[in-house]
Amino acid sequence: MSDLGSGDDGISGSKYSIGNMEGSSSRNEFDSSGKGGSGVEQELATKMLQIQSKRFYLDVKQNRRGRFIKVAEIGADGRRSQIYLALSTAGEFRDHLSSFSDYYASLGPPNTDNLPEDGKLKSEMMIKDYRRYYLDLKENARGRFLRVSQTITRGGPRSQIALPAQGMIEFRDALTDLLEEFGANDGGFKGDLPEERHMKVDNKNFYFDIGQNNRGVYMRISEVKNNFRTSITIPEKCWIRFRDIFNDYCDKMKKSSDSFTAEINLPTSSNSLK
Repeated sequence: MSDLGSGDDGISGSKYSIGNMEGSSSRNEFDSSGKGGSGVEQELATKMLQIQSKRFYLDVKQNRRGRFIKVAEIGADGRRSQIYLALSTAGEFRDHLSSFSDYYASLGPPNTDNLPEDGKLKSEMMIKDYRRYYLDLKENARGRFLRVSQTITRGGPRSQIALPAQGMIEFRDALTDLLEEFGANDGGFKGDLPEERHMKVDNKNFYFDIGQNNRGVYMRISEVKNNFRTSITIPEKCWIRFRDIFNDYCDKMKKSSDSFTAEINLPTSSNSLK
């Protein structure tokens, strides 16, 4: 039985090509804010895999925030799903694929009469800044497959791809080729980044996320109200100056408030005669 019931038991070869290096004005989809502003985006290389009835595109891209890999799955019906991986995350994913492949090879033939309750055979999780990736090797009546889900810890849409288990080794080899060409080092800060913070004021939520790219460490402050989100990004090199300006405004507002309160509490001439 072929995985996912695709009706295509074989896995064909892959095709590799180097991008034209010309920038496009596409939206910065690797920016979790979901807004534009990345400027020119270059496609450095692409790799296409035909796995059963699905096509997978692994695109190495670069914008002002650095390099990343966009993984797109296109089903037989043309439906498209995609996730984004920092190069270091892609390296970690590649290593997990080896582990999942070994486990898959040790399994016996599928038994549709004795499926796991939740369908999961093996699971792992990866964390990169404010993104979490859930890797679940699953089995259902159609076969076995690896589901890779990407979520954002501060909320947002969940994206996922489903890779037929028979194609995990070829997918791993494709990632390896790209990582050997472009490396798996994100650069920047090497220590542990602080965890995200959150506060709620009235009907607004504020999120403080620390991230890094090839330009260094930054803080993204997001304001979320209903389905509307705005955010600003502050480079680490100006955090102290940002704090000083903010503290200055706090001090001035406090002095102004204290002065106003003192004026209200001053005794009037009529009160002083009593």
